[in-house]
This record gives sequence, structure tokens and C-alpha cells, in this order.
Amino acid sequence: MRGKLIVIDSGGDASGKKTQTELLFARLSAEGRPVRQVTFPNYDSPASALVKMYLGGAFGTRPEDVSPYVSSTFFAVDRYAAYRTQWGDFYEGGGIILCDRYTTSNMVHMTAKIEGAEAQSAFLDWLWNFEFGLFALPVPDMVFFLDVPPEQAHALMAHRRNKITGGDEKDIHERDDAYLARCYEAARMVASKYGWVRIPCTRDGAMRSVEEIHAMIYDKVLPVLNP
Repeated sequence: MRGKLIVIDSGGDASGKKTQTELLFARLSAEGRPVRQVTFPNYDSPASALVKMYLGGAFGTRPEDVSPYVSSTFFAVDRYAAYRTQWGDFYEGGGIILCDRYTTSNMVHMTAKIEGAEAQSAFLDWLWNFEFGLFALPVPDMVFFLDVPPEQAHALMAHRRNKITGGDEKDIHERDDAYLARCYEAARMVASKYGWVRIPCTRDGAMRSVEEIHAMIYDKVLPVLNP
């Protein structure tokens, strides 16, 4: 019996995905539920090599230098490797998987490279078949969209260290403000298209507290875990 796959994602970085995933994991663990936490990309895995090359600028210094169809494959391979070697058996045996990013990030970040609603829709259809069809990755039971407008996200990201190198330099996504703004708009569109649960992380132009955001997520996820 398959378990549940819950994803926490956003329209960009520094939105609190890691924090909220950890809080939800801790709470569900304390309740005695069988749960594991997964983060993508998995930079500790050899399968993320092309992801690191791409984000580091090896194939071009701008996100648009690499086709969304090509760059999507880098991230999909990383997910496939993790599913087959780390958490697939646990999930297939009824466990709960909490994902900090998933295929959902490809949907957002790669769609942001594409102009025009028709071309974006064609890409999303291709990506769905590629990851959930050909790769046979599980479809999420629930996706949370942490809605943090670009201006707040930019301020939060200012002092964040590079996840790959640990240094201060930004990857090709993080240092492109125009691209990040497009990612936010893409996230809003994709969230609406696929029925993601929107979590408004700001109020009156300021970030809500971590605890308040967690409470909203927990309240929404319970019906999925307790059908």
C-alpha cells in the first residue's frame, strides 16, 4: 500500500521550504507517524552532478542559456536516483514522504524560461509525462505553494550562502532578479493549474511568523493524512 507524498515548494529560494519541511517532519514524527524528509536537489548524490554544473554556470551563465527541456532532465535524474535508492521502498510500504521541492520545482523554474501560454502548457504536459510517466515517479498527494512575493524573497536571500559551495556566490538562478520574478509568476500559474494549496506567507507586506505558516500547513495536511 502506497503512502503519502507531500511537497513543499515555492516560486523561488529563501521562502522557508526547508524550515517548514523540518517543522512538519518533527510534528508528524512526534505523533508516531512513519515519515521521512527528502530534499531536492540532493547535492550529496552523484546523480546531482549535472545539476551542480548547470547551476554553477558550466553550460551558460544565464538560465535561458540551457533549454528548459534539457535542464529539466538534470533534476529529474537526481529525483529518480533518490526514489530508487533512498525512499521508494519506504513510500511503497505506506510511509509518508515530505519533500522540500520535487518535480514541482521543474514545473516552476523551467516554465519561467518559456514565453507564451501555449508553449508553457506544452512544456508542462511534456514534463508531467517525462517524470510521472516515463520515470514513473510518484505523483504528489498534496503540494504546498509557499507564496512569498519576490521583494520579500530577495531580502531574505541576500545573506544566504550557496547550497553547493557554501560560499557567498549565487548560482545562475539566484543572481538573476528578472528570472526570479518570472519564477514567481510561473509558480502562481502552475499552482492554480494543478490545484496546489497556497500558503500566504506575508501579511501587510511583512513575513508571517514561522509558527503561523506551520500552523496553516499542518491544518491543511491533516485531512490528507487522516482520510
